[in-house]
Amino acid sequence: MSTPRAGTAPAWSNWGRSALVHPAERVSPTTTDQVVAIVRRAAEQRRRVKAVGAGHSFTGIAVATDILIEPDGLAGVLAVDGNLVTLGAGTRLWQLPDLLAPLGLAMQNLGDIDRQTIAGAISTGTHGTGARFGGISTQVRGLVLVTGDGTVLRVSASENADLLPAVALGLGALGVITEVTIECVPAFVLGAIERPEPFDAVVDAFEHRAASVDHFEFLWFPHTRTVLTKNNTRLPADSPRAPLGPVRRWFDDRVMSNRVFGLTCVVGAVAPRLVPGINRLATRLTGNREFTDVSTSVFTTQRSVRFRELEYSIPLEQVPDALRALRSLIDSRGWRISFPVEVRAAAHDDLWLSTATGRASGYIAVHRYFREEPTEYFRAADALFREFEGRPHWGKIHFQDAESLSMVYPRFGEFVQLRDRLDPERLFANEYLDTVLGR
Repeated sequence: MSTPRAGTAPAWSNWGRSALVHPAERVSPTTTDQVVAIVRRAAEQRRRVKAVGAGHSFTGIAVATDILIEPDGLAGVLAVDGNLVTLGAGTRLWQLPDLLAPLGLAMQNLGDIDRQTIAGAISTGTHGTGARFGGISTQVRGLVLVTGDGTVLRVSASENADLLPAVALGLGALGVITEVTIECVPAFVLGAIERPEPFDAVVDAFEHRAASVDHFEFLWFPHTRTVLTKNNTRLPADSPRAPLGPVRRWFDDRVMSNRVFGLTCVVGAVAPRLVPGINRLATRLTGNREFTDVSTSVFTTQRSVRFRELEYSIPLEQVPDALRALRSLIDSRGWRISFPVEVRAAAHDDLWLSTATGRASGYIAVHRYFREEPTEYFRAADALFREFEGRPHWGKIHFQDAESLSMVYPRFGEFVQLRDRLDPERLFANEYLDTVLGR
């Protein structure tokens, strides 16, 4: 593979401002045939080509130094077959409510951010929470992929079905996705109860709490003894709704969770000694409400305060010990951490590179304000979570490589072999993929 040329196209950066690249070329196809032509040209010229999504990964997984494919022209509903909905790869998650509502359908589960493209979300293993529910990739029932020689590979229950567990979460290493077929569910509403509760009581009962409600998660602000729990219960679409009023939602989500929180992050970065007090105040002023609304309005939240994130999946039963070890680590190092730790759960699945493959999983995510240096905190947390059989989220900062990752993914070797078959010349590779999968 030739060395990428000096960039001449407009610069690209991710949302967290942890990756910046000046690609040689940016292209915006609108059809699968156009993607085929781009890939074949790249192969002939011995250049690298990579599709990017919304840039919501904190790692360099989407960095394209040579030909950058923007997917915005590959969007919208392409076909509907009962509960199976085929979407253009560049469809943003925030567009799905308007696209699916007329069909009486919804996504089975979502994360709390909806800025991603559907292809980017499945390729990085984006997930929500819920002990009986998998990540977004587990909802994939088919896709169209342009491989390294420009071949259009169709994967579904009737075509190349054996490849679905690999390509549904493929890290962008197997080809360029142009279409994704998702199995949706009938539209539903969620009853939400959010409460502050004692750290020890919630952590001790984490497995039980995760199993006792459809979707459970909590936030813990370091330096406090309180967590903010979120309990969401699935209800039929015709259930009575009691949504947050526009003023309450504006105040909670825009003022408190973004503007005020953003200000406290700035203060904490300038005067770290104030962080413990700010965090204690935050747990008293937020996270105490009850409402019922359409699923997407409960699952997703607005995030305007930029941050960087490391997240690990560990066996569900090990979450309490890992959290207490993290708390001890923060206290012993004397760090002042303004961003909360996020704790969620997911069902086991059989996707080859899913962080939940083969085991019920708990997720622990640590964050730092994007103007603060995260490396010391993240490296220590990374080392800690590895002691608990940890698997890092592919789109979030971590410090593992192909050798260490092959030890925690039973089908890692098979994935690498499939990559050798579909992209032998490494057209879709970049520095990140070279690190986590090998060259």
